[in-house]
Amino acid sequence: MLTRTRALDFEESVLATGLEKRINTLAEWVFEAGHLVVFTGAGISTESGLDDFRGPDGVWTRQSKGLPAKSIDFASAEPNAGHLAITELQRLGKLAFLISQNVDNLHLKSGIRPELIAELHGNITKLRCQGCEFLMDNVGDMIPCPICGGQVASSVVDFGQSLPQHDLEDAYAHSKQADLFLAVGSTLTVTPAADMPRVALRAGARLVIINQGETPLDSVAHLRFDERISDVLPPAVERLKEMMQNS
Repeated sequence: MLTRTRALDFEESVLATGLEKRINTLAEWVFEAGHLVVFTGAGISTESGLDDFRGPDGVWTRQSKGLPAKSIDFASAEPNAGHLAITELQRLGKLAFLISQNVDNLHLKSGIRPELIAELHGNITKLRCQGCEFLMDNVGDMIPCPICGGQVASSVVDFGQSLPQHDLEDAYAHSKQADLFLAVGSTLTVTPAADMPRVALRAGARLVIINQGETPLDSVAHLRFDERISDVLPPAVERLKEMMQNS
């Protein structure tokens, strides 16, 4: 008869083995993919010290309790292992496109090329023209748009505002082309951003979800991780690199 300690050790061993198998499967699917689209939510930035919106002390949680919003120190936040793993996918030529709900600038800070990302909710460091949607760095001077002369404002999308049309069109287009769609750190409940995995599924893509907490698409995901992002993405990318070197 197993003692309680040995039983717990056995359970942890089984869980670890299951995680390793799922990581290997993810690496194999990325290796096979012709058009990988990654979709990120606030959960990917929690390991950089930024609260997610629906967490115990997140923006929306505090609002629902009638509490004042916490100030968020975006400037001191740095990309974590999850961000860097996605950047490594780009370096390996495996990232077709990145769609993000985040405004924290950590993807661009990690080295993601601007043409490979749609930041659907804007970026805290960018200004956007209200006319032609030209995007430029926020240097403190509210100059007219250099393209059309229109008014510029923060690119961050507030509640009730429309998403940037160009980014939204790019997100839909790449989701329709995806053969592998990887949703990372999102509850997949905030639309229209959360429509993207559904678009990919309808187009025949495999759906992988990495999120600590339930999502509405868990039952249709082809592969599901409830573990920390840093425990999944970096080892999956390392396994991918081994496969590419041996191919």
